[in-house]
Amino acid sequence: MRVEESTAKMIFQREHLPEAPPVSDHSSLAVFAALRGYPDLGADNLLNPLTSTRYSEIVGQLTRKAHLTVLQALSSEEALKALRTYALVAEVALNTAGLEMLWARVPEVERQKAFGFAVEELRSLEHEERSRLGAPLLSKAVVDYYLGDMRKVMSSNPKAKSMLAWMADEATKLIDGEHPLSSFVTAMRKLFESNAYYRMTLQGLCRFGNDYALGLRWLRRLGFVQVSTNPVLAAEAYRDDPSLWDRFREYLKSRRDLLADLEGKGDELAMAATLLALIPNMEVFRPVAFLLDFKDGMVSYQLNPNVADSVEGSVKDALRIYAMAEEYFTRYDAYLLWGWPSYMERGRPNIVFKVAGSSGASIEITRVLESLGIGTNNTVTFSVSQEVSLILAKIEGRASAARRGVRLTKVYETNMGGRLEAHLREVKACELIKTALKLYDDPEEALSQLAQRLGVPETKPGGVWRGQSGWGYGLEARTLEEKAELVSSQAYIRSLVNDALIDFLAGAGVCGATREEVRACLEAWERAISLSGTFVAQRVWGIFFSEGNRRLWLSYIVRKYGLAPEQAEEVLDGIDVLPASKRKPADTYCTLAARNMTNTEFPNHQLNVHLEYLHGRVRLEDYMMAVAVNWGPSELDLLLKWAEFRKAYDLTPELKRALKEAGLDVDGYGESGVRVEEWASFGPRVKTMRGFTEAYNRFREECLKVARGVVIHADS
Repeated sequence: MRVEESTAKMIFQREHLPEAPPVSDHSSLAVFAALRGYPDLGADNLLNPLTSTRYSEIVGQLTRKAHLTVLQALSSEEALKALRTYALVAEVALNTAGLEMLWARVPEVERQKAFGFAVEELRSLEHEERSRLGAPLLSKAVVDYYLGDMRKVMSSNPKAKSMLAWMADEATKLIDGEHPLSSFVTAMRKLFESNAYYRMTLQGLCRFGNDYALGLRWLRRLGFVQVSTNPVLAAEAYRDDPSLWDRFREYLKSRRDLLADLEGKGDELAMAATLLALIPNMEVFRPVAFLLDFKDGMVSYQLNPNVADSVEGSVKDALRIYAMAEEYFTRYDAYLLWGWPSYMERGRPNIVFKVAGSSGASIEITRVLESLGIGTNNTVTFSVSQEVSLILAKIEGRASAARRGVRLTKVYETNMGGRLEAHLREVKACELIKTALKLYDDPEEALSQLAQRLGVPETKPGGVWRGQSGWGYGLEARTLEEKAELVSSQAYIRSLVNDALIDFLAGAGVCGATREEVRACLEAWERAISLSGTFVAQRVWGIFFSEGNRRLWLSYIVRKYGLAPEQAEEVLDGIDVLPASKRKPADTYCTLAARNMTNTEFPNHQLNVHLEYLHGRVRLEDYMMAVAVNWGPSELDLLLKWAEFRKAYDLTPELKRALKEAGLDVDGYGESGVRVEEWASFGPRVKTMRGFTEAYNRFREECLKVARGVVIHADS
């Protein structure tokens, strides 16, 4: 029997499923789904709390059916049938090794027995292969598929390595060529249990989410319960996994209405393409959503940035996407929730909508969606005043839904700390450079020399400079001031402690009289700025969720919105601060919290966080409720002397009055935070929205290009 690479790629290539499963037990459903390209769905159906005490018994039933199925497939040379059955047993083993067992409330003794059964079944099948085919060809093909799936994450970025790609390399070292798949799942269990995120989740230090649209089943097993995406990440998912374009083409062939009058359908096409990329993500986290009563397992969908400031446009888009997802999952849940109680609601999407805090409209968009029982994840948010305003809108909307008996979902308030940090670094660098230019005899020449050392492309001194912003779009500079801003971009100055910048400032006597003094000055600013996003996240979390303030908010919600105490707890406890756009491991470790916190991570950042733990550079017990620790009192004092930071860290007079109404002590919060009418012009908002919008528009053009190709092919 030959195992073609194209055949192995079809393991998870889905075929039609009947509307209702034609089965009578869990193991039969698992095999039925697997043989139609759904080994993952088949394994996930077993994550049922009602049968958790008999989990190993059901796995034993499955291994019996799987063994007979593979033997039949080997006899008839049905490679795909055998591969899919292998994958089903592997998926069950991997789920059993992961934290899914905790959420499904499977007793430890059941978990150990079930894992042993699944591994022994794989070893037995590998023995059958060797005796019949001379080598475990099918087993190896499944392993190769899994390793490729893990290495796919961030594969289009040669400068970054994801944690999953690293895990694939580590697992490869432990694979036994005689028993490829059984040794692979055993190796993965070891890697899961030694992983920093697995340990932090198991110890209840924090929740975690992924800032990327691929590799999520592996991360779910480590305890990840959320995924957050945006137009940039959607485009990257299609680059890392070009097969998504094939799915998009197939979808378009069934939607002829989208292919008519194409040039006016750009946003609809981008919406459909994004949803197609996110449906698998929603499937991955769907068991989590049901097992944890929709308190986790959410997928964040970024609304069209071109209508971010339109309440009507954003709500309309959200409702349309929500309806499309609900239609799909009503059918999907017939399989996932087979055997669950009939009162379990089928079809409700485990989706929250990313609402950009780019203007005051985001407050109303957030309130309206939350009042409908549709969760939100506010993004493009960098400041305490933005995030507090939007959490207040969440509370109002969620209270409205709770009064009508609507079950609430987990929702998020993103804190884009890394982007705030990048903005502040650019501003500080630009301030220092402009000050120094005033002291140089020939400022144009001095700046030109600095630009050359930093690698900024320029035509000639005094000409037009063109470079990168570091925020996903290009910059042109003509005036001296514009050139100073371009040179200060994070694309060229990723740290203030930069030899070229030190020499430039020392030459003008700015930030110190000697080169050593300048370095010390910049090191102090770099340490402070590197904590700026953490300080904002900590302040927002403290305002709402520190123990004393939390009690005040619960009383206020009961009083203001007429809710019962348990309803008030549901309203407040379902809101998580979501630190995002991390740059270094400390950005995660310093914002850990056991409640009301989900840290969302880039795949390469995950690796850095894990390696800090693996190499013993951090002790997890030192970071219990890290969000309540002041990690840099002197750094905070330095930042508070700077008006640009206080825009992000202070409240506004209006917000102080709102917090005082809830009973909070508002002394010490300041009043120079960005006001609602200033959100649109706030530096990091301008840069981020421009980058998001340009990325979205490029992705929309790619979708149009693919759609045009489908039309041409159909016409020919």
